[in-house]
Amino acid sequence: MDLCVEFKNISKSFGAVIANDKVSLGVRRGEILALLGENGSGKSTLVNMLAGLYTPDSGDILIDGQKRVFSSPRDSMDCGIGMVHQHFKLVPVMTARENILLGRNSTGLFVRRKNGKIATLCEKYWLSAPLDSPVSALSVGQKQSVEILKILYSGARTLILDEPTAVLTPSEINVLFAILRKLKIEGATIIIITHKLNEVMEISDRVSVLRKGKCVATVDTAAASVRSLAEMMVGSAVSLAIRRTPPPPETPKTARLAVKGLTLPGPDKKPLLDNVSFTLRGGEILGVAGIAGQGQRELCESIAGIRRPRGSILFNGEELSGLSPRAIIKRGVAMSFIPEDRLGMGLVAGMDIINNVLLKSFREAPGPLVNRREGRRRAERIVAKYGISTPQVTHIVRKLSGGNIQKVLLGREIEMNPRLLITAYPVRGLDIGSSYGIYDILNEQKQLGVAILFIGEDLDVLMELCDRVMVLHEGRVMRIIDPREATKEEIGLLMLGVASPEELPPAKQPSREPFRALNGAAIALGSTPAPGGGLW
Repeated sequence: MDLCVEFKNISKSFGAVIANDKVSLGVRRGEILALLGENGSGKSTLVNMLAGLYTPDSGDILIDGQKRVFSSPRDSMDCGIGMVHQHFKLVPVMTARENILLGRNSTGLFVRRKNGKIATLCEKYWLSAPLDSPVSALSVGQKQSVEILKILYSGARTLILDEPTAVLTPSEINVLFAILRKLKIEGATIIIITHKLNEVMEISDRVSVLRKGKCVATVDTAAASVRSLAEMMVGSAVSLAIRRTPPPPETPKTARLAVKGLTLPGPDKKPLLDNVSFTLRGGEILGVAGIAGQGQRELCESIAGIRRPRGSILFNGEELSGLSPRAIIKRGVAMSFIPEDRLGMGLVAGMDIINNVLLKSFREAPGPLVNRREGRRRAERIVAKYGISTPQVTHIVRKLSGGNIQKVLLGREIEMNPRLLITAYPVRGLDIGSSYGIYDILNEQKQLGVAILFIGEDLDVLMELCDRVMVLHEGRVMRIIDPREATKEEIGLLMLGVASPEELPPAKQPSREPFRALNGAAIALGSTPAPGGGLW
């Protein structure tokens, strides 16, 4: 096949940091190329140059054999290139439909035609999102659907997806992969960046591996394995085993966190949390499994004081329900919350690392001035401990890679020496080495007696890392189980609200919703999508 996109000796530096060092690779038409590499290896920088966000310091980009210079995203879009960024480029106060049509003629007959085109794309590619709702009200999966609709609406035939599955549920990943397969059959060129090696093996035709800014290998996926790809990324042998450490010797029998009858009404009178009750001891990791949007976010925010549910939240016997986050901190409760939306809720994108590290502790200063000297020391300690790739601690957070942003957030929370650690998808966007490092850090905190609530999306990780797993479905606790005594299939069914295989609906249903549910079950159980990408 002819090369549709070709990078020739591309180099790009940011100050003293070399992001890309004479990178050469190509992508064929009708092919899915996976771009692998550790955080800071230069993957996002490379594709951002193809998307017109950066300009190479040297080297050439060829589209269909012709040299192109992209000085803006518009130049890239004019060449039929569209990108779904890891951090979505949407206007929160505008509706999904307005974001799709942004910058295009939106009056009179054109609106009707364009609405028809959007509906056609939704039907053709199995995309769904409430188009007339503001983006701020959408789930992360729905926001990604809007981003995909934007680039498909623009007519892009070369698609770049930066960590597209990091924010998706198993069933949503199945839909996304079906879309990519369909686009590939239609002749589209697709570049996908992901750290999930099993997904690379499933969806890609070839894999290019970047390490320290250089392209070290391009291989056919069929000739590779998860272990060989991991070793190419890291440059040495790696262990793919997740440790479940035993509880510390002096594990308290009493609960550090006791949640009882937590209920949070939703906007449509359907509860976001429905009588949720559980306990969590110090020195224990309690995993939370569930399809996205089943109450995980609301549970975390309720415990952290961001939401005001009915019910009781006891921390070391002290009632926290109804208190504000600041009041909880003032009472001396050592709690750290790593939210799902790291740039929306966890960090301030336009501030540097130092200021983001100081965000939760600046009020502790004895005088009216913020102690930036101590903030710098803490930031430098976090950068060194977690291997954050940054030119300096005064670097703006939004300019870091997604994985490095996550490390800043995680490092800041653990530096506070918490007794309760709430982590929502802490390894999203992290490479395999960093992810396993995070698992080790969580085990270290467990050995220090910290109670850990771990919201996860990878069933294998939940079952290997956690002492117990609580399954949420539609805001209800389906069951709390010992992962050593359960199967992946059982947890997958519970995630769908099915208590036993006998409760599964028949294989054929006239409506689409049961098929969506069954499709989610197929992925949760480790099956492959339907042939040809059929989702219902």
